[in-house]
Amino acid sequence: MSFKSIVRELKEMKNVIGSISRRGEVEGRHWRNRTRSHIAPDVVPFDPNQQGQWANIPPELLLDIVHRVEESETSFPARTAVVYCASVCKSWREVTKEIVKTPEECGRLTFPISLKQPGPRESPIHCFIKRDRANSVFRLYFGLTPSEEVSDKLLLAAKRIRRATSTEFVISLVSDDFSRASSTYVGKLRSNFLGTKFIIYDSQPPSDAAIQHRGRLSRRFSAKQVSPTVSACNYSIATVSYELNVLRTRGPRRMHCAMHSIPFSSIQEGGSAPTPTSFPESFDERPSKAKEPAVNISSSMSVPSQEPLVLKNKAPRWHEQLQCWCLNFKGRVTVASVKNFQLAAAVDPSHNIPAAVQETTILQFGKIGKDIFTMDYCYPLSAFQAFAICLSSFDTKPACE
Repeated sequence: MSFKSIVRELKEMKNVIGSISRRGEVEGRHWRNRTRSHIAPDVVPFDPNQQGQWANIPPELLLDIVHRVEESETSFPARTAVVYCASVCKSWREVTKEIVKTPEECGRLTFPISLKQPGPRESPIHCFIKRDRANSVFRLYFGLTPSEEVSDKLLLAAKRIRRATSTEFVISLVSDDFSRASSTYVGKLRSNFLGTKFIIYDSQPPSDAAIQHRGRLSRRFSAKQVSPTVSACNYSIATVSYELNVLRTRGPRRMHCAMHSIPFSSIQEGGSAPTPTSFPESFDERPSKAKEPAVNISSSMSVPSQEPLVLKNKAPRWHEQLQCWCLNFKGRVTVASVKNFQLAAAVDPSHNIPAAVQETTILQFGKIGKDIFTMDYCYPLSAFQAFAICLSSFDTKPACE
């Protein structure tokens, strides 16, 4: 059978794969809608004991097939062929996971875990956010600009929930289920009463640094209410703060982000940011009864944490002719808004960081139309972390404006 025939058959499996339920009727409802998502479900749709004839392909030939598909498909929707390869059977999935690189290395998003891995170092990943005012839902899509075509690929979605003393943004892989007991839950953002401080929570511990900083974790729900395959904790990974505007003078917001899960050394020469490789105990791993906890809280609290990476917004300049504050967004932002910002690393002179690294825009966010905003991020932030930071800009801040 020719290589083109194999790829053609893989593409024909789309309808079959789409109709398979992951964990019964409830969760199957979400994965059947995954054609709207840029990120493929990180699951094996077939029983490993019944893999079929494709599992008997010689390893050398299988490696060559998947490698060719991965190299030839660089963008969606064509890149779905890579996803189909991982969905054929267990052996195909293992080979595909070995070949597919992280966003930092290739600048591509493929599996759900890509959303929690650092972005590329050289050029940013371009995304945009659509706000649904009626339902208080925010959707993150992959792409340069929004359009009415199917090329708009959903990455993440968030729902704003207002409470008496705070506001929460619950972040999910799908846009129709924001239950924190669901396997599609990836994290949340919580504000204080004034909307001047936000804490980003992750559904999984990205590194020991996150546990060391907080010294504790919070539970999303009672252990009796959750499936054993879903993590029951929230891990604090970052803090976003907005400076109080005591004098009520007109001017841009001032913000800084303390990324407790990302060490400052990640932007130094030879440094690296934490890069998770899978969703533990939530997507493709079933823990045994004798399995130890993923993180030992008591031992982690006694270990000194590393210096976290701190991001600050770039100061805009006042434009006399336009009579407004301006930043160079390189054409990615077209509408003036108090929400617009650019973040760069806050570096002390004693750190000896090159000027080019200090001026690099790690995250930029801005308005381009009614309820449409662009979001561009790069290393060492992940799509999830960047999205959570941008969500903080949507909450009301009476003490900052």
